[in-house]
Amino acid sequence: MESKAKLLGHPIHPMLIVFPLGLLASSLGFDAGYLSTGNPEFAAVSFWLISAGILGGLLAAIFGTIDWWAIPSKTRAKAIGLWHGGGNLVVVLLFIGSWWLRSQLSGYAPSSGAIALSCIAVLLALLTGWLGGELVNRLGVGIDNGAHLNASNSLSGRPAADSTGSAGISAHRPGPA
Repeated sequence: MESKAKLLGHPIHPMLIVFPLGLLASSLGFDAGYLSTGNPEFAAVSFWLISAGILGGLLAAIFGTIDWWAIPSKTRAKAIGLWHGGGNLVVVLLFIGSWWLRSQLSGYAPSSGAIALSCIAVLLALLTGWLGGELVNRLGVGIDNGAHLNASNSLSGRPAADSTGSAGISAHRPGPA
């Protein structure tokens, strides 16, 4: 199934997710810089990276939700999309908590709680990012009208076109040359 939200023929959601992922993950690097040097500029940069990452994540979520609603019910893709989107909502909420803790302090210096929330969020984002990759790369969601919405897990070792994982939904296969 092709993406329902496109810009110049390309799905919008995958274009937008790189920004919040990069911004939010980079904030941990600046936290490390702050912790190792004590330089408050690192803490301020981290705060603003988190601010922009939260806004970017919420914007990406709008287009991800549009695409998720278009996935047929009772498919593996619909379930994975729910875990992907729900997990990313938790990621954004954890970063909102980290941002709020930082905003309560002068100079944006992160508390140990703020850093812990950010670390947990980044680890969760690794998992939800993998789920997003599973949706696009394995199941073809958002890119292929012949998407294999019930293909087996990419860790199964079976090809996506394996009929045992398709539950009656066939992948697009080109005819003989």
